[in-house]
Amino acid sequence: MSAESQDRRKGRSVDVLVIDDEEDIRELIELSLVRMGLGVDIAGSVKEALRLIRERPYRLCLTDMRLGDGEGLEIVKFISEHCVDLPVAVITAHGSMDNAVAALKAGAFDYLSKPVSLDQLRALVKSALEVPKHQGKDAQPAAQLTGESASMGQVRAMIERLARSQAPVYISGESGSGKERAARLIHSLGQRNDKPFVGVNCGAIPENLMESEFFGYRKGAFTGAESDREGFFQAADGGTLFLDEVADLPLGMQVKLLRAIQEKRVRRIGDTQEQPVDVRIISATHQNLRERVEQGRFRQDLFYRLNVIELKMPALRERRDDILPLTESILQRLSADSGMRVPLLTERARAALLEYGFPGNVRELENILERALALSLGDQIDVEDMHLEPQDCEGAGEHPDVALGGALQDYLDSVERQAINEALGKTGGNRTAAARILGVTFRSLRYRMERLGLKGDKNDKGDAGESA
Repeated sequence: MSAESQDRRKGRSVDVLVIDDEEDIRELIELSLVRMGLGVDIAGSVKEALRLIRERPYRLCLTDMRLGDGEGLEIVKFISEHCVDLPVAVITAHGSMDNAVAALKAGAFDYLSKPVSLDQLRALVKSALEVPKHQGKDAQPAAQLTGESASMGQVRAMIERLARSQAPVYISGESGSGKERAARLIHSLGQRNDKPFVGVNCGAIPENLMESEFFGYRKGAFTGAESDREGFFQAADGGTLFLDEVADLPLGMQVKLLRAIQEKRVRRIGDTQEQPVDVRIISATHQNLRERVEQGRFRQDLFYRLNVIELKMPALRERRDDILPLTESILQRLSADSGMRVPLLTERARAALLEYGFPGNVRELENILERALALSLGDQIDVEDMHLEPQDCEGAGEHPDVALGGALQDYLDSVERQAINEALGKTGGNRTAAARILGVTFRSLRYRMERLGLKGDKNDKGDAGESA
């Protein structure tokens, strides 16, 4: 520790420990932090750093990855095990992403590359000093990710760790497995939770509009640009940008996205100046991104930027212990939304759900239960109300992109449409009476008719005077 640092310790508390065996880098970082009004200790070795960490409380630790007597990774691991409330960031040599990834997986919340950018250093420090304390037992992400299976326990534990980090996260998993819910939970448990969460479905944006949607544009930049407009990056500034179905990005856009992530700057179409942006990137896709890299359809350098830490969401068939608890939770929510009593699930229905393959995962379970709730008679749901055919779905979950999922959806829609039309036929088109036959509320029936395109059908007399 320098004499200057010792003098400063007498006048103020020490906030940051800086660990680097290169004196010029230590002094550069120390001077920058002092100008931010922070007290600083410095160490040049692993041994000295561990001694200081044991003796004194700090609000932030910055360590180089390569030190004269060891690796910065030793310090990261020690802090993760013994000082869970102390955020630690690492400084890596340019291009040493493997070291940065290893540190992030060991518990570091962010990293800087040499040569150190002072702007990025200041942004990292401001972010780090707002990192929330260890979540502990009081935080209950289980309330947002239902399930007590071992795999879901691992997911929740990983999410709590990721919430303390600023590293890019790649969420993999089949369609309907809860990738966006996991991304929102990472955001809500982290220090960016008071800033925007901007979700983008990359597969839903026309290619010719992608640049303007992501980066914005200036008034007059092109025909139809009648005013300045922010892009997704600016809208998420300070918060989290969630790139869903990122595998669908065309190669040209992948290049521009990579640069924006690396430089932490974007330029609106029609603008001459770049704007700094501070966003955490979380990406997801149901496709195998590594295979797309091997096929030349996804840039390898972008893949490594996005996939710093991977969170894998398990398929529903891989956590069958969660099927019935999920079912109860979904039924309670759907019943409350439609103003109905929560129906009982018969033993036959429970057994059928436990045997089903769920190619569409949790999202499919929600759709099945919504239809069953609409079409069941009385206060219980039986296996016939769900229209499951387990014998035709064995192994379907192994191939989530097969046509079976779509065929099942179409089949269930047709069954629901037929039941509604039959009820309307019996009542001469009176929806209130038809709702009574179907055992649902008028509001629930009206919603389902609109969703199925039955509103205005020739059998629908309009029921003037009826109300929800």
